[in-house]
Amino acid sequence: MNGNLKKSDFLKEPIEHIDITKHDTRALVEAMSKMSFSARDLARASDIYDRMLADKDCDVILCLAGSLFSAGLKRVVFDLVNNNMVDAIVSTGANIVDQDFFESLGFKHYRGSKWADDKELRSVRVDRIYDTYICEDQLGVSDDTISRICDTLKPQPYSSREILEEMGKYLVKNCKVKDSILLAAYKKRVPIFVPAFSDCSAGFGLLHHQWHNPDAHATIDSARDFRELVRLKMAGKESGLVMIGGGVPKNFAQDATVGLEMIGYQGKMHKYAVQVTVADERDGALSGSTLREAASWGKVDTLWEQMVFCEATIAVPLMASYAYHKGSWKTRKGRKYSDLLNDVDAKVPAALR
Repeated sequence: MNGNLKKSDFLKEPIEHIDITKHDTRALVEAMSKMSFSARDLARASDIYDRMLADKDCDVILCLAGSLFSAGLKRVVFDLVNNNMVDAIVSTGANIVDQDFFESLGFKHYRGSKWADDKELRSVRVDRIYDTYICEDQLGVSDDTISRICDTLKPQPYSSREILEEMGKYLVKNCKVKDSILLAAYKKRVPIFVPAFSDCSAGFGLLHHQWHNPDAHATIDSARDFRELVRLKMAGKESGLVMIGGGVPKNFAQDATVGLEMIGYQGKMHKYAVQVTVADERDGALSGSTLREAASWGKVDTLWEQMVFCEATIAVPLMASYAYHKGSWKTRKGRKYSDLLNDVDAKVPAALR
């Protein structure tokens, strides 16, 4: 191991986030629709996403799993939020906290190598995400910032959405970049849920906050998260899922339909659903089953559903750019569901009673 190494030997070239507004993939995706295999699947998924945006009654829920923003997809999701192409987000904490909030504070991810000596990286406190690097000490600053935000809150249980809204509010005055998803979602009133909130830097921030405030502190109420998502599902007429990866975000969003039935209301399956994944269905998992399998649980309808077996950094820019340049989003109005969820007196729509 080279004892003369420094952080600067590794943190040299920042990851650049792809800008779908500058790349029109409509002709390419339409040509792929006349092919076979994954090309045709991707083209159909792109068409289904555009149909969601053109359907005036459809709420779009974006599900994010995997390390997406560190890989250069942050600007894609920022543009979806900013242009009313998504009405709610369900994500892993890694994307929203470790990566988006982290970069909102002015820090960056860097191009690295999957062949790096990880012991050398550890010696200079550089963490590796496949072929991407991130500074461990800067992550600590992010953790401490979350702890300080929690210190300002009334000691009581919160949903992850409420904590993330406070983080977005903090960024109004403290954001260092122009493409912060948390800040854009706060301004557009797009709710963000992180069901496994402690499984990321937010968990370290909460640990620090609670450790130093043992008798009076903020806590996360995961059932409150579920209740809020079910209220969101109640408020809309139709819903569509755009799922990048699977796992907890996928299952959480899909379960909103079953949640309605559980509390005695009329359930309604998600009308549209697409999933981009590299997981395998043969072990019964696929990060939460195929979409057709989900229909047996009353979660997803089967008319407009499409699985795309492709790595996200390839598929997502093609699909999102296609929908952006098709322009169906231009007549959509923001749902502002954060305001609805903050209104504890909101009534259940008559159609569901």
